[in-house]
Amino acid sequence: MDDVIDLIATDASASDISDKMKEILYAKAADRIDVARPYVANAMFGQEFEYPEVEDEVETEVGDEPTDEVVDETETDTEEE
Repeated sequence: MDDVIDLIATDASASDISDKMKEILYAKAADRIDVARPYVANAMFGQEFEYPEVEDEVETEVGDEPTDEVVDETETDTEEE
């Protein structure tokens, strides 16, 4: 990304800036394809595999004890017309 900023700062031509941006985007896409390729290949040929763990995933704990509290959400009208 610094290369694109340098090109803009040095008043490079629009086509040079566009080409550099495309180059960066294609490189990112190629990296993602390289990561996904083995998983897709295994899925296509019926082999079992595990996806890599996501680092940003937040785990929540569920309590083992049930609660006895019951909330009645229905309301009844007691007014007479």
